[in-house]
Amino acid sequence: MSSAEAVASVFDIETGLQELVARGYQFVHPADETGEVLAVVGVRVHDDVVDVVRLNAEDDVVATRMPGTEDNIFEPERWLWRRRGEGAQVLSEILSLPDAC
Repeated sequence: MSSAEAVASVFDIETGLQELVARGYQFVHPADETGEVLAVVGVRVHDDVVDVVRLNAEDDVVATRMPGTEDNIFEPERWLWRRRGEGAQVLSEILSLPDAC
């Protein structure tokens, strides 16, 4: 299956997350003091960029591609690409980005 076909087949968040894992994203699950998960955050460092995906809810997902030189990947001063919105759409968009900028 080509990369374009894989992206075209992303219809839901679960499939999108599986594709992110297949592409090398590492995930963390920040929690509050009671243990409740606040978000699901995936990070992938490649070439000279960092990609970060934060899922706050199914309809509140933020994906950012930034230069690898950013000091704080959770609050970057510069980014190359950023989307916020419904999960399946945002995941489809970040999965369609080329690896290198």
